[in-house]
This record gives sequence, C-alpha cells and structure tokens, in this order.
Amino acid sequence: MNKERIYWLAWSQISKIGPISLNKIYQHFGSLAEAWETPVNAFGAIDGFGVKLLNIIKVERSKINPEEFIEKHIQKNPNFWTPADEEYPRLLLEIPSPPPVLYYQGKINLNENKGITPLIGIVGTRKPTQHGCRWTRLLSATLAKHGFTIVSGMAGGIDAHAHSSCLDSQGRTIAVLGTGVDTIYPSSNRKLYQQIQEKGLLLSEYPAGTKPISHNFPPRNRIIAGLSRAILVTEAPEKSGALITAKYANEFGKDVYTLPNSPDVESARGCLRLLNQGASIIINERELLEALGTIPQLDNIVKNTEEKLPQLSIFEEEKSQPLPDLDPDVMKVYQCISTEAMAFDLILERSNLKQGDVSSAITILEVLGLIEELPGLRYKKL
Repeated sequence: MNKERIYWLAWSQISKIGPISLNKIYQHFGSLAEAWETPVNAFGAIDGFGVKLLNIIKVERSKINPEEFIEKHIQKNPNFWTPADEEYPRLLLEIPSPPPVLYYQGKINLNENKGITPLIGIVGTRKPTQHGCRWTRLLSATLAKHGFTIVSGMAGGIDAHAHSSCLDSQGRTIAVLGTGVDTIYPSSNRKLYQQIQEKGLLLSEYPAGTKPISHNFPPRNRIIAGLSRAILVTEAPEKSGALITAKYANEFGKDVYTLPNSPDVESARGCLRLLNQGASIIINERELLEALGTIPQLDNIVKNTEEKLPQLSIFEEEKSQPLPDLDPDVMKVYQCISTEAMAFDLILERSNLKQGDVSSAITILEVLGLIEELPGLRYKKL
C-alpha cells in the first residue's frame, strides 16, 4: 500500500488541521509520513501554526496508529483517493485546499481525473423559475452532447436539472455531495442518486455515514469549482451557495458564466450581481461553446464521425432533416406544437402531461433542432 496514502488519511483525522493547513504541512516537509514522525516543535516554522495548534497535533497524533486506522477505515470506506494516489483528480491538486481524502462511488473515468475530459460546473438555486430550469436543462444537454462532463452538487432545483438533463442526453455527470457518498440528500433525489451511481460518479470529502449538516455544504463548493474548467450559474438569488462556488472559481482562476434575467426575479438577482463583478454573460449555446473553445475541435470530429454525432440546431443548415426516433412523451409534445408561436401553457394543456415532462421534452426538441423558443415562453416547430 502507498505509504503516503496512509498518512494523508491519518493527518485528516487531526482536528483543526483542515485541507489548507494539511497542504502547508505537505509543502513544508515534502512527505506526510515524514511529518508524522517529526517532533512537534518543527511545525512552528509553518505559517499560521501557533502553540495551541502544536499542542493539538501532539496530543491527537499520539492517539492514532496510521496503519491500524486505515485498516479499520476501509471496512466502511473502501473507495477513496488521496493526493498521493495516481487516480486523484489532477485539477484538485492545483487548488490551495485539495481534499485530503476524496471518497467516491460509481463509474470512474480516468480521463476526467487526468484533466483530459473537460468538466463544466452548473450550479444554482434550489427554487428555480421555469426560465432557470429550461435553460439549465438546455445548456447541460448541449454541453453533454459536445463531450463535457457536467459537475454539480445534487441539491434540489438547478443542480438536479443539470444532472438529470445530462443523463437524459447520454452524458457523464459528477455529483459532489455535502454528505457521505452513501447518504441520499435530499430524499427527493433518490432516483437521481441511483442513476448517477450507475452511470456517473458521486464524490465527497466526508466519510460514509455523514449526515446532512449545514456547515458541510459550503466547503464542497470549492471541490465543484476546483474540478471544473468553468462554472455556469444559471439562476441564483443574492444569498446562494452558487455564488460561493463562483467565488471559489474566481479564486482558482476559472471562468464564470451566468444567465441574465430581470431584476424583478428575486431568484436570479445573484446572476446580475455576478455580471456586475465581471462574469461572462450566457447569450446562447453557440457563443458559450465558442468561449469554451470547442467549435474547431467539434468541426473536425463532425467531418470524421458525421453519422455518429447528433447535430444541434445551432449548427444545422436550413434544410429538411428526417425526424429522429423520439420517446413517446417527447413525440406527443412535438405533435402539439405548430409552426406558429404557441405559449408553454397551451402546449401543457394540449399534451396532457406533467409540467416537468413537458419542460424536459421541450429541451430535447430544442437540442435536436426541431423547435425554437420565441420571447415570452412561446415555441414553434421548425
């Protein structure tokens, strides 16, 4: 077993030694195994390590046998990475507070961990408007179809829509939790949790059995920001965890994009605040993709795999295309929409489906280039 791995876990059990302090210890000594055996007085040379903290290290370190602790720990937590592991996400090593232990559950994609596959974070309010839900689903589906992995926090609202729309588009998604990876929160996301477990990846810096505690959630936002190439805030009020994620992204040198809305919409005022602070505005899918640098690569891929890669409306030429195979509900919504502008409420009434199902169907139809949105939440068939 990797010896350093044992000591990353052991050090993480010392109270008052958080990710930043532990990273300072590693940078100072070059080895956490060596630091474990070093007299406590030597830690006084590290910036911010005072007498009180040195006493905590001395007392608590003497109570832990690292080799014995890891053997007991893996009985309940068999799957985890530390910065000493080759599989540990490379981008997290670039932030000042990498999680000492990162627990996981689900399907691993090493290209994501190596930073080869780009990850995009999508976050926002737990109480979104229809506008926020629809745009979140549209952007998540579009990015997923272009090879991005979608990262979010599996909260209700925007997070859930980002994850589920990605999965509906056969994309990869990662959920960063504020609980243990074995804990489903909120309970309304049980089905989504199971889908991500089967097709995506669940991550947390908290061990199995950790229940939802309010102060555990803000720190997980730094992991979302650290993993992601860019952060999209699609809808957020002025006091929102999504703005914490954006703040971390700025600190880590990541791009932040946000979706505008009226100042009258309270749940979106945080997005306007981000724009005022220099975030990039999301106007449409194509401009976002161009900003993320995917268009040249995409054009090359399309030339070689034209039959395999579905095309989005933003790249379609104005010519007739055969209707693709659609799920029954999606087809039902499509058949309800005419070539003249129709209000969402009318489509909802004609389809006789649930609002969420209609919203999802509209997103899929937009991504496929079969319909387009007009001002005032109206749609027409192309």
